[in-house]
Amino acid sequence: MSLFEFQLPKTIAQALRLPTNTPKRQQIRVLKKLLRKARHTEFGQRYFFDQILFSRHPGRKFQELVPIHDYNTIHGHWWHKTLEGVPDVCWPGHIKYFALSSGTSEAASKYIPVTKDLMKGNRIVMLKQLLSLRTYEAVSWKNVGRGFLMLGGSTDLQKGPGYYAGDLSGITAKKAPFWFSPFYKPGRKIARTRDWNMKLEEIVRQAPSWDIGFVVGVPAWIQMCLEMIIERHGLKHIHEIWPRLTFFVHGGVSFEPYRKGFEKLLGRPLVYIETYLASEGFIAYQDRENPTGMRLVTNEHIFLEFVPFDEANFDTEGNILPKPECLMIHEVEEGRDYAILLSTSAGAWRYLIGDTVRFTDKSRSEIVITGRTKHFLSLVGEHLSVDNMNHAIRHAGEVMNVDIHEFTVTGVGHDTLFAHHWYVACDEAVDSVQLRDLIDGKLKEVNDDYAVERQSALKDVRLDVLPQSAFMEFMRLKGKIGGQHKFPRVLKGRMLEDWNSFLRTGSL
Repeated sequence: MSLFEFQLPKTIAQALRLPTNTPKRQQIRVLKKLLRKARHTEFGQRYFFDQILFSRHPGRKFQELVPIHDYNTIHGHWWHKTLEGVPDVCWPGHIKYFALSSGTSEAASKYIPVTKDLMKGNRIVMLKQLLSLRTYEAVSWKNVGRGFLMLGGSTDLQKGPGYYAGDLSGITAKKAPFWFSPFYKPGRKIARTRDWNMKLEEIVRQAPSWDIGFVVGVPAWIQMCLEMIIERHGLKHIHEIWPRLTFFVHGGVSFEPYRKGFEKLLGRPLVYIETYLASEGFIAYQDRENPTGMRLVTNEHIFLEFVPFDEANFDTEGNILPKPECLMIHEVEEGRDYAILLSTSAGAWRYLIGDTVRFTDKSRSEIVITGRTKHFLSLVGEHLSVDNMNHAIRHAGEVMNVDIHEFTVTGVGHDTLFAHHWYVACDEAVDSVQLRDLIDGKLKEVNDDYAVERQSALKDVRLDVLPQSAFMEFMRLKGKIGGQHKFPRVLKGRMLEDWNSFLRTGSL
């Protein structure tokens, strides 16, 4: 049991007739805390936070009075003022830091407010996750105290008029407490480097001098870093220089497509710890061995709502419809996909983050990330999710015994009907027809809608195998190399146009 989650034994609580500390109660308490803190802001006055606080059912009143926002609406009406230095807009005081986030589909960077209250909440959740590692049989607690390598954005933040902006990982490292420094690698000097290649080169050079117990980062970039270290120093595997390396803390994308290639770099198995840390806040984390999913953070700094991800609430482009059905945590069902709305201690209010999740264990508030509201394909009703794609890619890689480093898919025309076009990164000799058929077959198995449409309007599946360097070069040209950047699993709009231009000419 975590140090921060002490509860009375159930029998004593029942004897004293104390209310059970359920996720529902935790979330209502968090909502009230957020409303009280922001009641005197412009946003709080505009949407009657005082009235919500005195309501008998604050959750329902909150949903009734406060509209849903995506980035464009909340930035256009509110957050742009904070960038201009106006205080007390959506959260008390001036906002000094902004996390730059373009997700995996937008062309322009988003400026997400980062406050002291948000950072405090994030650190508490990080500490809880760290302490939960004591219960892992496969993890030596001594190795937790070793150094750790966090491969994130630069701590040399962009300076604006009255604010600083950068990757959340860079802001987190820059604002870390003093006791953090002895354990943190690559260290403050290297972390300040903005040039990703220079940063990676210096990490590779110094790697043998570090005693690393765990690594933290996006799978694609961590894998690339380990490959470079092994090649530079003539190693058989990474444990030759980091014998105490015990676990990998990852997030941002599903680890499954990377697992096979990643494990070839190891001398012994690692423990994989999944986290759900977005620019908007620390949403969930894995807190036990062999879980069904990650445990939502329900009692700190984020109030959560869940919108069923279906035709009743979203259009065919993944845009939320007016007056959607919005559920609180006690109203959800297991096995159903939901889009998440966040209200946070940085002034995000009923904010559509763009991710979709599925509850795997409602009693423990455990979820898995299934994709993005706009990263799915449904040209003709096939409803193909990123979760489906990850299953298919992993299956195909295992059957063919090849490493698939990256992949993406788009919808295209096929005569008067439609097709899917896959682009797969693999540096080994591979039969593209067999790979296509394995992916197609697995998708028919895991997705009934897809199987039906493959017999009607979805007439073909195409697949091109590209070297991993092609995907990395495209990301470099888009200015999305390193840090928290991920390759989009579904290409649409401007990103698709740029990808097609890159394939034709090698440039954007």
